[in-house]
Amino acid sequence: MLFRRKGWLRNQYDQQLIQNLLMMKKEWNRQKQLVDKSVEPSPEVLYDLKIAEAKYFFLLKEAKQRNIKIGKI
Repeated sequence: MLFRRKGWLRNQYDQQLIQNLLMMKKEWNRQKQLVDKSVEPSPEVLYDLKIAEAKYFFLLKEAKQRNIKIGKI
């Protein structure tokens, strides 16, 4: 019975990871657009861009390690 639950928990965490990954991708793209549209971006905006990029690539690496595939949404 314990082993059946493991698959259920894994699916639940995989779905949560996919949601976080998509959310961070949107945030990273939003930050990139903000920097692109700025004439002279402030250091805080550049800092936020680097943080969003690092979070997105961390989640992407985790998804690759878990062999998670995201279909057309």
